[in-house]
Amino acid sequence: MDLLRNRRKQAASTEPSIEPSLDVTSLPSISGSVSPPEPWEEVDISSTDYARRRRELMEMMADLRSMGADALIALPSVVVIGGQSAGKSSLVEAVSGINVPRDSGTCTRCPMECNMSSHAKSWSCTITLRIGFDSNGLDLQKPTNVRFGPTITDRSEFEVWLRRAQAAILNPNVASSTFHAKTVEELKNIKNTLKFSRNVVCVSIEDPDATDLSFYDLPGLIQNEEPEAVALVKNLAEHYIEKKNTIILTTIPMSDDMENQQSMSLARAADPNGKRTIGVLTKPDTLGTGAINQRRKWVEIIEGRSEEHTLKHGFYCVRLPDDSERAQRLSRAESQRRAAEYFDTTSPWKDVTERHRFGIPGFVSDISRLLIQLIEETLPCLREDVDTLLAKCTKDFDELPPPLENDPQIEVLGRVNTFCDDFKSFVNGSHEDKSLAQRNRALYAIFKRNIRGTAPDFRPFNDPEDYVPLDDTEGNMTLTERDPGVKAMGIYDISRVIQEAIGWELPNNVPYQAKANLITQFTKLWVVPSERCLAGVNNVLDQVVDTLISTHFGRFKVLEEYFGNLIRIQVDLCKARAKDAVKTALDLETIPHYTQNTHYLQTLREKWLAHYKTVRSRPFMYRAPVYEKEEARAKALRALAEAGYAGLQVSDLARLLPPDSFEEELVVMADVRAYFHVAYKRIIDHIPFTIEHALHHALAKQLSQSLLTSLLTDAASGPNFSERMKELVSEDASIAQRRLMLSTRKERLLNIRRRLMTFSNST
Repeated sequence: MDLLRNRRKQAASTEPSIEPSLDVTSLPSISGSVSPPEPWEEVDISSTDYARRRRELMEMMADLRSMGADALIALPSVVVIGGQSAGKSSLVEAVSGINVPRDSGTCTRCPMECNMSSHAKSWSCTITLRIGFDSNGLDLQKPTNVRFGPTITDRSEFEVWLRRAQAAILNPNVASSTFHAKTVEELKNIKNTLKFSRNVVCVSIEDPDATDLSFYDLPGLIQNEEPEAVALVKNLAEHYIEKKNTIILTTIPMSDDMENQQSMSLARAADPNGKRTIGVLTKPDTLGTGAINQRRKWVEIIEGRSEEHTLKHGFYCVRLPDDSERAQRLSRAESQRRAAEYFDTTSPWKDVTERHRFGIPGFVSDISRLLIQLIEETLPCLREDVDTLLAKCTKDFDELPPPLENDPQIEVLGRVNTFCDDFKSFVNGSHEDKSLAQRNRALYAIFKRNIRGTAPDFRPFNDPEDYVPLDDTEGNMTLTERDPGVKAMGIYDISRVIQEAIGWELPNNVPYQAKANLITQFTKLWVVPSERCLAGVNNVLDQVVDTLISTHFGRFKVLEEYFGNLIRIQVDLCKARAKDAVKTALDLETIPHYTQNTHYLQTLREKWLAHYKTVRSRPFMYRAPVYEKEEARAKALRALAEAGYAGLQVSDLARLLPPDSFEEELVVMADVRAYFHVAYKRIIDHIPFTIEHALHHALAKQLSQSLLTSLLTDAASGPNFSERMKELVSEDASIAQRRLMLSTRKERLLNIRRRLMTFSNST
């Protein structure tokens, strides 16, 4: 003991300060923090303000982990990783003062959280199972903490209780109490359900000789088992050490090259700059006296002189009890005395200046201080992270529909009525969303343009293709979109139509059938634009109806599917009726060819006849490309005005022309073209009105009655009306599950926030 005491005094005089942050820069002092006393100062450290604050911080971290906070925020922690036979189990025993199971193969098959507190007068230990994952490794909404067994007061009983706790973790479908009485042999013979688990065995140790510290001991990294098990253990280690506030303790046996250690590879991947990794070198006594180069290399690493292996917080070297010493069940003090004697008397270790780098006491003291400083530094960030998560959780929760409070029957009928009222307002154009009316108006405008493109293309010349189209009586407009079914017809084409229609008419009488045949040529082209317009309107209706169904019934999937089907049946019925109505409207334009708008028809006839005569008399002005013809017409009108014929228009010039041998053909052209305009103005209104009334207004009128009738008929056919209503408004399981998840998460975050704020207020 004198040797150990002298060694502690030596460490106190040479010990450098440990940087209080895992970052490159030093941590600023935290308001309310208390600096630790000088190392090995002759005071009762358990009674100092620093010790009190350290104890409170450790207790708070333990409470937060028990609440499952580490699954939500990056809690400061210490994680021990290492391969098999790297001395990791011995290190854990030396630090914690407890014995862990040791068998051939892998013993640790789930994480162990070890919380050590020196605020006690005698040794005791409690074990808790923290279940945060189901048997498939998926996160549970809320972790549960299950007390496992009684408080242990005899150190020798701890190992078997730890075995029992691990067996309970690996067999989640068996009550944990079943394992309380199992013997070591029985536990070894159990065929576990799981090979490894992410659930945690939590060990809380009260030991007056301990240093306040908390750490995770992970299953040892393996290579000679099934690939699935190897990957699972590796992924578990990566999950723990990737967190930014984790101090990584990697155990490295000095009997092997550091480059061969998988734990160092994982640590470098998670912490490339070595800011939060600490190397723990084990088994220095396995290096023979002849291994001079190896010893020199390890000394360079310990003293921080190795360029290949540099860590911000450096490396520690520990000598741990071998199997023989473990069998003797040496006390912690005796084990540390032997280790101190070994390092103080064995070359080259005895010559290393930084003595605090050797042995468990200095190592544990430094790690504890580093963890406490890290916790103090991250507390403000932890509070901010929790507040951010809580705000998002509250927002997501508020966006969910509230649970149903109305009577199911009232809820169903109310939603049906609201849906029908909304649809009527869409149809009438009174809804704030004008998409139905505006999109249909655009379709009707396209329909108008398409019908205009079916106008007859009469060109009163022998070779019509050599002349420009005549699309209005003023010659100012040419159609940009002409129906492909419209062909240019010249004077001989019209003459042939007349000849083919002659029956028993008297001479000098043009058959009516000739005009009827020409009219039919353009009215038959109206079918395709009308059907295309109706199809477009149907698509708009489907989109509006689908949106309204989702809006009014989407909260309840059963209700949405039920009324969605009923509504779409009614929509399809109205679509079919609208199709028939459009066909009927088009049929009206076939026989007879009739209008009471005779004045408009006669006016148009005269304009077109005069236009055709004028054009025919000056064919050179209408050849393609067009020659300038406005100047010639203006000259003629000016000359007539000077002769006393004032007030004449261009259309009047045709009367001055001599009789044409194709007068009959020109009259037929004028009659047909005039009738087209009368019918065109009629059809471009009639088809949209037909669609609106046969489709939208008819659907809006019958929808409410048909839906309620179908609902009552369906409900009456069942054994229980109220149960059917309740079934229709049964909430979607995913929404209920999400509400429960968010509610649980919110409660969890509030508890975490409350615990963080409680500590803040107490300090």
